[in-house]
Amino acid sequence: MARKPKDVTVLHGHQVITGSDLRATFVEDDEMHNNPVRMRRRILHGVVLVLLVGLVAAAIVVALAIMNGQIKIPTAERRQAAASVCPEARFDYTPPETINLNVFNSTSRPGLARSVADEFAARKFIVGAVANTTSSYRGVALVVSGAAGQSAAFSVQRNLPGSDYFQDGRTDPSVDVILTGDFQQLTKPELVDQTPGQLSCPREDRRIVDESGLPVTPTPSAG
Repeated sequence: MARKPKDVTVLHGHQVITGSDLRATFVEDDEMHNNPVRMRRRILHGVVLVLLVGLVAAAIVVALAIMNGQIKIPTAERRQAAASVCPEARFDYTPPETINLNVFNSTSRPGLARSVADEFAARKFIVGAVANTTSSYRGVALVVSGAAGQSAAFSVQRNLPGSDYFQDGRTDPSVDVILTGDFQQLTKPELVDQTPGQLSCPREDRRIVDESGLPVTPTPSAG
């Protein structure tokens, strides 16, 4: 039986590079340099690839920023919430001795309403109801009044930093304070700003979309 001719281009299972292979490679490089159309096409492909990689990297960075809250995308819901703004009127600081104030505690801290009410009373506010209540609001406190009590509510907010103003349908000038989870303390009496200003509604800068259930009219409970 005749033996099959040995393939001289294969040595121990590896392809042997011959002179003709090398010449063909260099000829191809020379043709590339001598053919500007092919050269531009290859450069264009490289640029497109770099741009695609950059776009993917940028998309990942933006997605992470959105997830971390560093970038906020306006939505129809957020615009709807922004439409409910604080009263634009400016108010003078109303003397505390003319303000009727009710204090409610919606936190789990016992005795908070009474201790805060005593602080307001020491500042000459006229304290009425003091009781516990419930609220789904997350923040420092709610300051609630009718249209007639907005000036009084402004003065209350100056003593209660970070509080959020809400208007309800009452016709008298009384004000309700509903203490919530983030409450820490009142402003020290000597640091209360008594210059004219506006009511404060910090919820406008947060993601509270549906505030139709806020504030809940306080229902005093024992405590």
